[in-house]
Amino acid sequence: MCAEAENERPATGRELDRIPWVAVLSGEDRAWVVPRLRVREWEAGRFVVRAGDPSTHWRGVLEGMLRVEHPHGDEDHLMFSGIPAGGWFGEGTLLKGHAFMFSVQALRKSVVASLAAADFHLLARRSIAFNRHAMGQLNERLAQFIAAREIERMADDEQRLACSLLWLRNPVLFPSAGNVLSITQQDLSNLIGISRQRVNRALARLEDRGVLRAEYRTLRVLDAQKLVDLTVEH
Repeated sequence: MCAEAENERPATGRELDRIPWVAVLSGEDRAWVVPRLRVREWEAGRFVVRAGDPSTHWRGVLEGMLRVEHPHGDEDHLMFSGIPAGGWFGEGTLLKGHAFMFSVQALRKSVVASLAAADFHLLARRSIAFNRHAMGQLNERLAQFIAAREIERMADDEQRLACSLLWLRNPVLFPSAGNVLSITQQDLSNLIGISRQRVNRALARLEDRGVLRAEYRTLRVLDAQKLVDLTVEH
């Protein structure tokens, strides 16, 4: 048995409650898939997936946060997204059967669930509800990646921050997200690709505008419409 498999374990009942797509399954399909789910903890900085890895699993975040990026050479990285708790990734890669074109790294200590590729395909064949969920994920993911390219071109830190926070609140990709985001300034710095000092200044300006309030290891969105408006300014 490989080292990774030795670190895996079954999902607990509380963890199953944090997997949004399990709730849409029939009782029979749920009973079939639950024993096939595996869970592993990842330390901050560890790569859950590297670009070029084969598509062996579908994965989702139960606790913590992951960062998705596409490497361009040794130094430059194009940031795609953050994946908070409740988010799953890799369905498009699994459906195509290709190697991963992006890397996924733990921003902080995270708990990640996984479903083997063969089980993902079997579940897709046996459950219409699961198919609908996966298609919704794919549609939203396409829009997310297009938006991420635009965020990379933004010079305004407030606007970049606002766009990133909007995606972290996406109800389709991250259904458990709400107005309170469990994220630190360092997480935002790593996610957006600007210094922590610049993040701090941008957050302070957004607080002054009544958009959000920074609390201990969390951000509370006070006015979602102002957050949206910021993304279309300039």
